[in-house]
Amino acid sequence: MMVRLNLLLLAVLIVCALSLVTSRHQARKFFVDLEREQVLTRGYEIEYGQLLLEQSTWAMPARVEKIAREQLRLQLPHSGRIEIIGEAAR
Repeated sequence: MMVRLNLLLLAVLIVCALSLVTSRHQARKFFVDLEREQVLTRGYEIEYGQLLLEQSTWAMPARVEKIAREQLRLQLPHSGRIEIIGEAAR
């Protein structure tokens, strides 16, 4: 009877030890994955900031106007052709 109890306790101990090793391995793996994703996130944040800066540079009114005049040969309409529409007219 005592031998069976000892064998049962030994089996439970082995199962607990294996589950502990498995859970620690998973925790380390998840931590490495988390760090990798945080590095990627920082890279994406830097790239996003650079893209915002580039967008603001490309969309500057003076630049758009210069391209419209020089490349597209657009001109401002004469003052007689400009109509101002108020909010109520929409």
